[in-house]
Amino acid sequence: MLMRIGGKDTGGSDGRWIDVKNPATGVFIDRVPSGTPDDVAHAVDAAEAASGGWKKKPMRERGMILFHAAGLVREQHRDIAQLLTKEQGKPLREAIDEVRGFASILEFYAGISAHSSGEAIRLGPSGDCMVVHEPIGICGAIIPWNMPVIIMGWKTGPALLAGNTMVLKPASTTPLSCLKLAAILDKAGLPPGVLNVVTGSGESIGAAIVRHPLIRKVSFTGDCTTGQKVRQQASGLLKDLTLELGGSDPMIVMDDAEIDKTVEGALRGRFYNAGQTCTAVKRLYVHEKIADTFVKKLRVRVEALKTGNGLEPGIDLGPMNSAEQRERISDMVKDVTEKGEGKILTGGCSLTGPSYDAGHFYHPTLVSDVSPGARLLTDEIFGPVLPVMSVPDLDTAIFEANRSRYGLGASVWTTNLATTKRVFDEVHAGVIWVNRHLTVPPEIPFGGMNESGIGRENGSHALESYSRTKTLFLGW
Repeated sequence: MLMRIGGKDTGGSDGRWIDVKNPATGVFIDRVPSGTPDDVAHAVDAAEAASGGWKKKPMRERGMILFHAAGLVREQHRDIAQLLTKEQGKPLREAIDEVRGFASILEFYAGISAHSSGEAIRLGPSGDCMVVHEPIGICGAIIPWNMPVIIMGWKTGPALLAGNTMVLKPASTTPLSCLKLAAILDKAGLPPGVLNVVTGSGESIGAAIVRHPLIRKVSFTGDCTTGQKVRQQASGLLKDLTLELGGSDPMIVMDDAEIDKTVEGALRGRFYNAGQTCTAVKRLYVHEKIADTFVKKLRVRVEALKTGNGLEPGIDLGPMNSAEQRERISDMVKDVTEKGEGKILTGGCSLTGPSYDAGHFYHPTLVSDVSPGARLLTDEIFGPVLPVMSVPDLDTAIFEANRSRYGLGASVWTTNLATTKRVFDEVHAGVIWVNRHLTVPPEIPFGGMNESGIGRENGSHALESYSRTKTLFLGW
């Protein structure tokens, strides 16, 4: 599959390629060009050429193109989902949900396209003021491998509706679904050059996007270390930035929680997408009054999970996306057990055997009696491992929840309104769920605090972040 620049499929400028393989089987799927900074420059040229005409289109017309694209995505959602499962590994039903979610995002932004914002300010005898929102210009987007379709929607929907053009880099392991969606957007009426997709490594393509002087905003989703580099590289050019850098989301379970419902919430919140989700439950704090019962029930549900090729029926978990990801998770679990900082109740190892040896599978893992300050509680666990710690009261739960450099999401499971208010007021997180976790509909602003990043995706907040205000002062 070729990259897309100026509405056309094209190869890379130096003839090198990246193989895309199924992480469940190791089977070759397709290949994409290994782009260079020259390819980014060509994409920026195409985006600049398209910018003037695109921003002059009424927002309603831009919204109708997004709406048309959403309809085409829904028509083809099963084919796109199969492609996503092949390159990413997630179960097909999760891939279908993600592709439909992409369509929902475009529909949301199409729906608000008739309500372009602005304001008039009456200043009395000295004059009047009109404030409008204009597109920033050319924007860059860097997409991760864990949820490539939904995150592509988060970035392209508001950016394109606001009148910007874009250069987008998908992850090297999951570029195919992003390229497919870009082609659909073009087919829906997006003018050539409005959305350009350049494939290649982060070191080459990602860095070139961040450093290009004509790209005025960069939206990056990925790990904290790379995000820090993006911020440093962009700082000298005074670019607008949105950085979503992952998290270590705590789930707080109080003794008045509905246990069976909460167990299912913990199961889905942790093991959805094999735990490879920024907002997944990463740390579980359970009130000591119900901890034994809760953990026993949760263990039964974890041990019943079926791991395998996401294209097969009845699969709950697919593989890790890469061997490196699996090794990183394995090292974290070994570190905790070797130090005696937790007890493995189930899992704790790679899956082996004829169905697993060709892929990057890791056993769904539950670790109890985790010591405060253990690595499983301080670092981000990007895989199917759930550490559990019992707590005597809400004060301790909040204290432990805040013992993290991250601040993306958190949830509290309770029937007490006062408990909910305390968690909302005191836990450091950009999103707080009550009696649920993980859900991020397109209407709500999403993003973190602390080292989880800056800026917000989704909702009207994201639309504003892809715009700049301009003021007209009328003196009388």
